[in-house]
Amino acid sequence: MAGLSNIIEEFILELLDNTNGVAEIQRNELANYFDCAPSQINYVLTTRFTPYKGYYIESRRGGGGYIKIVKVSLQKNINLSHLLQNIVGDSLTESKSLDIVDTLVLEGIMSHREGEIAKISVSDRSLNCSPEIKNNIRASILKNILLILLD
Repeated sequence: MAGLSNIIEEFILELLDNTNGVAEIQRNELANYFDCAPSQINYVLTTRFTPYKGYYIESRRGGGGYIKIVKVSLQKNINLSHLLQNIVGDSLTESKSLDIVDTLVLEGIMSHREGEIAKISVSDRSLNCSPEIKNNIRASILKNILLILLD
């Protein structure tokens, strides 16, 4: 199924590129197009189009069940407090922190080198502490990196 998930992701990314970063899709129609279950579409949306990767998804019930996907374009004048509180928060897993850094690199807010340094800083290998506090420390480190970077 990984192959199909990649194909669906590429299709949605191309759709977003062609529609200036905002696309509305109907989950069932997309599932029919790819001859898969609607849950496969949900899987792609929830794992590949997350806020940590720079996407906002809004579902509308009724009227055919449309899903709106928005590619959030980050810029230097980004609302820093929103990013720190609502995206990073007080606790952050390694994979979500890597997604945030990758998005910042893709958007040109961080250089590739800065991104690699940030990734090493928040990696499980670098955080030699108890698992209970690791995600809290990771969030704090990433917040401090962002405060310096986006100031």
